[in-house]
Amino acid sequence: MKNLLFVLFLFLNLTAFAQKPCEIDNDIKDSLGTYKSTKQYIVFERSFAGNSTDIFFTLSSSNGVLGLETQILQRSQDFIKALCYDANSKIYLQLNNGKIVTLYNTGTENCGNLLRDENNGNNRLTSATFVFSKENFEDLRVSPVTFMRIKFAGEVIDYPFRTAFVSELDKKVYEPETYFIDYLKCIEN
Repeated sequence: MKNLLFVLFLFLNLTAFAQKPCEIDNDIKDSLGTYKSTKQYIVFERSFAGNSTDIFFTLSSSNGVLGLETQILQRSQDFIKALCYDANSKIYLQLNNGKIVTLYNTGTENCGNLLRDENNGNNRLTSATFVFSKENFEDLRVSPVTFMRIKFAGEVIDYPFRTAFVSELDKKVYEPETYFIDYLKCIEN
């Protein structure tokens, strides 16, 4: 009986500490309302033949409206074609349970900024904020994301999610499939 209680105690402690901690970047409350956001998280990274693409997510809550702020960072020694968002841009997240969650762009047209680095390389940073639809938002809490499709102004690009990877940028381990399961709780009021 003592062994059973010890195993149960050990199991409960392990599950309690296995949850991801909330890393809040902004938590603002003032007379205009509230804004809360998580730290940036890398959900996609691809590097091939001197070209690289990194996608960062930040979850936010602005006066109770949940949003997903995205940043796409493209790097190359060659010219980088612009990926533009417009009012009809969307993100489609395919879940492990077969359902698809659609997020809608909140802004107007945005083609990002092209910047040169110290090695004369090209860098393009494109940002946008998307909001969740209420009908399938709950599925993100329980099912991993396996695939993301972004509908830009002129094209559609698919991004497969990996279970886990070590980032080339900061050498940390990221788990994009469970991003929403781990961090949605952090911004809900």
